[in-house]
Amino acid sequence: MKLANKLAFITGGGRGIGRAIALAFAREGASIIVAARTRAEIDKVASEVANQFGVESFSVECDVANAESVLTAFAQTREKFGRGPAILVNNAGIAETALFVKSDEPMWERHMNTNIGGTFRCTHAALPEMIERGWGRVINIASIAGKTGAPYVSAYAASKHGVLGLTRSLALEVAAQGITVNAICPGYVDTEMTSRGLENIVEKTGKSAGDALKMLERMSPQNRLVTPEEVAALAVLLASEIGRGINGQAINVDGGTVLF
Repeated sequence: MKLANKLAFITGGGRGIGRAIALAFAREGASIIVAARTRAEIDKVASEVANQFGVESFSVECDVANAESVLTAFAQTREKFGRGPAILVNNAGIAETALFVKSDEPMWERHMNTNIGGTFRCTHAALPEMIERGWGRVINIASIAGKTGAPYVSAYAASKHGVLGLTRSLALEVAAQGITVNAICPGYVDTEMTSRGLENIVEKTGKSAGDALKMLERMSPQNRLVTPEEVAALAVLLASEIGRGINGQAINVDGGTVLF
């Protein structure tokens, strides 16, 4: 198993990409901490992990936008397992749409505080023990919008650009200490977040749900949405020892939408 005896902390783990990564890591033998704000969702995923793969699992409420909540979640993890995570997946995030001129400061702050701020807080909490151990993996779930930008998502795109900047800088700091830091940049993924985006398109354009979905699918040369499991498969590689040569990278999972 690629991740046997490893402890993985996954934010936004209650659904979508986070859930898929939790299950994929568990399949490879990792113990799993499922972290998110919604107790019912994280409990369900933690139960799935334990029942399907027989590994240790733990659900912990964590709001990555709140420093105290993050510190508490990591303290509870160490109390439960006697150590901090060797693998951190910074997946929790938000995405809201609006014309820039109709965006307000609270909207901007929500994206910065959750998407880049949450990545900072969780990594800051996990990294010292990784350095002490001489082994660690930090995997940040970014977006192709963090490479190219897109209309109506200026706050989201800016925050994901920030995630890529943090990824690259930190990767160089810890490269000689047995730690890798990478980002995964999905295109549109078949998740609840995309479903909410489709509802917004329908509301604002009058398109049918089917037409709105086809519009998103056509943004990929493969004419489809990415699945959470495809993102999770790459996360397994980045978390594993065989992926140790990949560091400071922002890897697209988008069917070829963005070619850099």
